Amino acid sequence: MSNESLQFIDEEYIHRLLGDTRDIPGAAFGDILDKALKLKGLTHQETAALLSTGSQEQIQRIFEAAKQVREQVYGDRIVLFAPLYISDLCVNSCLYCSFRHGRGFSRKKLSQEQIRAEVRALEAMGHKRLALEAGEDPDACPIEYVVDALKTIYSEKHKSGDIRRVNVNIAATGTEDYRKLKEAGIGTYILFQETYHRRTYETVHPAGPKSDYLYHLTALDRAMEAGLDDVGAGVLFGLYDSRFEAIALILHNEHLEREYGVGFHTISLPRIRPAQGSVFAPQYMPSDQEFLRTAAVLRLAVPFTGIIISTRESPGMRKKLIDCGISQLSGGSRAGVGGYSGSGVAAQFDVDDERPVSEIIECLIRQGNIPSFCTACYRSGRTGEYFMDMAKSGNIKNLCLPNSLITLAEYAADYGSEEIIQKAGKLIADQLDGITDESMRERTREILRRIKNGERDLYV
Repeated sequence: MSNESLQFIDEEYIHRLLGDTRDIPGAAFGDILDKALKLKGLTHQETAALLSTGSQEQIQRIFEAAKQVREQVYGDRIVLFAPLYISDLCVNSCLYCSFRHGRGFSRKKLSQEQIRAEVRALEAMGHKRLALEAGEDPDACPIEYVVDALKTIYSEKHKSGDIRRVNVNIAATGTEDYRKLKEAGIGTYILFQETYHRRTYETVHPAGPKSDYLYHLTALDRAMEAGLDDVGAGVLFGLYDSRFEAIALILHNEHLEREYGVGFHTISLPRIRPAQGSVFAPQYMPSDQEFLRTAAVLRLAVPFTGIIISTRESPGMRKKLIDCGISQLSGGSRAGVGGYSGSGVAAQFDVDDERPVSEIIECLIRQGNIPSFCTACYRSGRTGEYFMDMAKSGNIKNLCLPNSLITLAEYAADYGSEEIIQKAGKLIADQLDGITDESMRERTREILRRIKNGERDLYV
């Protein structure tokens, strides 16, 4: 990686950009929105313009456009997943985190058998995709332990349950370690920058390997050089100005597209939540309205990138965020090690949406959304640049709707109450007409019949 490529986050430039675009003329605003509605994405300059406008009329139009773009790209689908914490051992001193080094509590690192127990509990909820989480401790929690955990997760089959995709959210590491994750069959490698503002980053990460801003910033480069073509990013909103962070995310995405041909597969948007032992008081916490606008603008900027909201947000806020472009939700989450099979565990942060998965699914169906557990693209090799090319051509949605209906039918048959079975059946019947290709529609009907007759793990 060249020295020039390390300069893709220029703080002075971002601040200047925010100042220059504060009062965007109506005609220029309309041109940006028209481009976004054509699913052409936005540059970081255009992103800055939408984030900076003070016009309530323009902000409302941003919300409306984001909803249209989400519906064009994703239809009514909402992908569901759960985090799985395998270790809270950590050598970092992140001020906002309850797992930070030096805080006194009973820490845990799960054995492979304990990981199996967690997976069985998650499978009993109906989950098919997980996000593996672990604190950073190279000695106690080396990459070999993470790889063994992945093998354990994929091998555990409980009744009708199986985990088909495991995304990994672990600390920045070296190229060789990323190659090991690639060989282990991970889905997306996810790494939150937390904040792109260097002084703030170094303040909230005072000690430990994570305190190295540039090493952390360039981790996704190393991951992609190692062959991990699906990478995800995120920031922790509340550490610094949310507009700055959103523009930095797009600059980072543009950098990856230039260097590797493809940008972020997902972007996660967590806001700071209370955490036991935290010694950080956020001064930049975005209001609900600011947060919704940020989500909407990012949806317009990267229309084919999955945008993720966790259970840090309340049920009501998550519903609003779906309208602003969110395409993935965690559900039934436990934010501590051993939280699914045990009780009284220490959590990394407080969860605001404590509903069980079944209740979230019922709520999504009631709202007209399709809860999806689909992992078909990952398992069919439709990843990285190949996935983005299919998405931008419009072809990927011809596969996404059928697969979401198939996974919903499977969930309803194996885990659904009578009420969910009935509601899911009606939703599936209504949505089948949305499959415009007749041969694909008939193929989906045939797979749904096979699901009803007891077959599982079918996809197109």
